[in-house]
Amino acid sequence: MDTVRTQVAIIGAGPAGMLLSHLLAAEGVESVVVETRSQEYVASRIRAGILEQSTVDLLHGCGLGERLAREGDRHRGIYLQWPGERHHLDFVDLTGRSVWVYGQTEVQKDLVEARRAGGQVIHYEVEDTALHDLETDSPAVTFTDSGGVARRVVADAVAGCDGSFGPSRGAVPDDVRRTWEKVYPYSWFGILADVAPSTDELIYAWHPDGFALHSMRSAHVSRFYLQVPNDTEADDWSDDRIWEALAARLGHGQDGWTLTPGPVTDRSVLPMRSHVSTPMRHGRLFLAGDAAHIVPPTGAKGLNLAVADVALLAPALAALVLKDDHRPADDYSDTALRRVWRCTHFSWWMTTMLHQSGDPFERELQLSQLRWVASSEAGATGLAENYAGLPIGF
Repeated sequence: MDTVRTQVAIIGAGPAGMLLSHLLAAEGVESVVVETRSQEYVASRIRAGILEQSTVDLLHGCGLGERLAREGDRHRGIYLQWPGERHHLDFVDLTGRSVWVYGQTEVQKDLVEARRAGGQVIHYEVEDTALHDLETDSPAVTFTDSGGVARRVVADAVAGCDGSFGPSRGAVPDDVRRTWEKVYPYSWFGILADVAPSTDELIYAWHPDGFALHSMRSAHVSRFYLQVPNDTEADDWSDDRIWEALAARLGHGQDGWTLTPGPVTDRSVLPMRSHVSTPMRHGRLFLAGDAAHIVPPTGAKGLNLAVADVALLAPALAALVLKDDHRPADDYSDTALRRVWRCTHFSWWMTTMLHQSGDPFERELQLSQLRWVASSEAGATGLAENYAGLPIGF
């Protein structure tokens, strides 16, 4: 077995893992990244598209904001809508903070380019990844690389950035790990369409037929979501049915507003669930991103929460491996989880406020809450503060 030594072994080459390697390199810490999927697969996953203020500030601060500044689309807020009503919540007026439309695929491109320029060691398409000796000072990761060579990476710490299906979360022993989970009784049916957005800001729409969201990826590409039952298959929906449902739920014709349809280029069904796994540190293993927590996408927190994790984790690991200072690493899990639970609550709050459960009583409560948020400065500020993003380390 081929064995190498590094300071941090990172499992997962998505945004969390690649950003962590970038931040560690800036601290003078070496790392090796291993990834089960191909580079092309990781780069092409159509996921999050909204970056909160703290994420944008971090990307600029670590030298990854040039293309974001040039091609990203800054948004002041969102529209909150229900039949006959549409209200703009201006985050800048309310909190002084804004959000950016810049897709996860674009963030990944920037990270890959930066790590390639930095000479980062990355192993794609690996198999049989396993973690060892996590409660020692020399944990290790073993895997078989794409050429069939068995490899062992011995490190000072291991960072599990490999999502909910990777091996890192399961490496925390059952008698140590605690999990909390909520599975929602509906899913999102998402589409990409080659058509200019019909709105200047995202529209979050409550409707008796189910929630709808009008988002965007660029000046020429729009992103839409529809609430659907959990057993929905993407092929169940024809293009005509998609646009008819979006027009009805988003208020086509309301106050003269029109929805412009276009060619659908991608469609998928996304289950809605919340999951938190604690602790986020066991021995020399540190979890970040989806390996530790998943939130429904309603609050646009998933990618941003992963960025907040690694923003805490990078200096903690640098202190640990360069200075033998254990304090930031010892505090990492508790500090990160404060933000995780805040964002989990906000995502639950947005989700339950906007989606149909089938309960007439809950429907009236939702409308009452929507009216309060739209008419109360305190209610609008609370939504804006959470959506635009709390400071790193909250």
